[in-house]
Amino acid sequence: MSELVDIVDSLENKISKLLHKLELLQQENIKLQKEVAVVENEKINAKDTLVVWEEKYNALKLANSMLGSNTNKTEAKLKINTLIRELDHCIAQLSE
Repeated sequence: MSELVDIVDSLENKISKLLHKLELLQQENIKLQKEVAVVENEKINAKDTLVVWEEKYNALKLANSMLGSNTNKTEAKLKINTLIRELDHCIAQLSE
């Protein structure tokens, strides 16, 4: 009979340890999920910042080419032609 009590005590002890370990793992999981959310927000912010800087770079590149820089003259001409076509399209829509 004492063997049965020892076995039950041992099982209770193991179950208690497992439940404690489960609780610790759940807390760790919650912590990691919060960290993932923070990193995802940082990633979104970094992408937004990258888009802003790319737009600034393109605007600067266009401004340089319009000032007479030979490196992007063709690109500037294409951009001006695109803007003229867009304006013509807008004027055509307004006149209808």
